[in-house]
Amino acid sequence: MRIHVVSDVHGRADALARAGDGADALICLGDLILFVDYADPALGMFGELFGAEAAKEYLALRSGGFYDESRALADRLWATLDGDPRTYIDAAVRRQYTELFAAMPVPSYLTYGNVDVPAMWPEFVRAGQTVLDGQTVEIGGLTFGFVGGGLRTRYHTPNEIADEEFAAKVAAVGAVDVLCCHIPPAVPELLYDTVARRFERGSDALLEAVRETQPRYVLFGHVHQPLAARTRIGRTECVNVGHFRASGEPYVLRLEE
Repeated sequence: MRIHVVSDVHGRADALARAGDGADALICLGDLILFVDYADPALGMFGELFGAEAAKEYLALRSGGFYDESRALADRLWATLDGDPRTYIDAAVRRQYTELFAAMPVPSYLTYGNVDVPAMWPEFVRAGQTVLDGQTVEIGGLTFGFVGGGLRTRYHTPNEIADEEFAAKVAAVGAVDVLCCHIPPAVPELLYDTVARRFERGSDALLEAVRETQPRYVLFGHVHQPLAARTRIGRTECVNVGHFRASGEPYVLRLEE
């Protein structure tokens, strides 16, 4: 069985349309939306609304660790628009989801990232696209568990949840052959982003579950440029499937029952 896995799509509808080529199924681990693009600030909803120069200034503040200042800048920019900022954000998110879900191959199995809006997904999910969160599914005779979302951080991304809520979803999944998440287990080398030069948040509950249940694989994304893209915990292979926006290539998982 050949399964293609993507994460951190961030607007790459063009590559997503090809991501299932040659595979029995596609797994998507979330972060479909592109809010702001570090590589090209003109792209993403922030650049589209406020222009590349404003986006560059915003990104420079965030990259420098000036998060209060970056939020203040964003507040000033949103105040220049007529009406409720939420209206503009929702419209931009819906435009992106329309394109992304139309491009996504079938069959596919999806869970949410921290930069996603789960409440909107039912508007766009097509036949053959199965959304799972704290749930399991059988694919080719193996059991796959899915845990979506991210943990709360100072970045206040749209789909951050409390540690207890995340842990409850991990517990609901239980023992599986392959555990699919957006964020990694809390292993330092899997969490450190070498370009952003910071640790992202990983899950202690995931780490504990891996140690106890020893799935064949734990697949995740979230950390775009990890210090380590993979490691082993007992018999379990922990794999960061890559930053799909940058690579445009899925991770290929070959499995036998």
